Amino acid sequence: MNNKILIASLIFGGATTAMAGGYTAPVVEAEPVVALAPAPASDWTGFYGGVQIGGVDLSLGLPDFGVGADGLHVGADGHHYGLHAGYLRDYGQFVAGAELSYDKADDFDLPVNLEGELIRAKLLAGYDSGKFLPYAAISFARLDGELEGESWDGTGFGYGAGAKFMATPRFMLGIEWMTNEFDLDVIEEQELDLDFGTISLSASYRF
Repeated sequence: MNNKILIASLIFGGATTAMAGGYTAPVVEAEPVVALAPAPASDWTGFYGGVQIGGVDLSLGLPDFGVGADGLHVGADGHHYGLHAGYLRDYGQFVAGAELSYDKADDFDLPVNLEGELIRAKLLAGYDSGKFLPYAAISFARLDGELEGESWDGTGFGYGAGAKFMATPRFMLGIEWMTNEFDLDVIEEQELDLDFGTISLSASYRF
């Protein structure tokens, strides 16, 4: 009898201890989280040089000549190609720079032979959006031309806008629209107004 009571007490006591402790869930170790490093930001600072090619849209305001032609404008389209060199400085989200370009302009759809050489000094201000750099520009330009064997030249200010794309750390592509206004003394001291606009595609190497 005493043995039965002892065995019953052991069984009851073990069950009570298990109920008092409750259920313990197994511990599962969490997998380590690997933080990805942010992509490096593009740095536009540095010198560059390259080539450009594109189209020309010019509008020439003719003088009166005493025959009532005052206000007459002649428009023409042509092509241009040339070289450029510049420097950009990256200040974070703001990028500033300067660029010097030379272009040869010819192949105008006119009944007379017109060609010219355009040199422009530009100041650029843009927004660093990573690999893209949209910008605005102002320029001072000199235009030397030849019309049917007669030489002429002029200087003028201009403005424009464009964008550069950093294809690789050393190679840039670009597109730009720029216009310059010139006052030309061409025919018998008569002053002509010339609006000279260009659209350009460029490729540059970064040094």
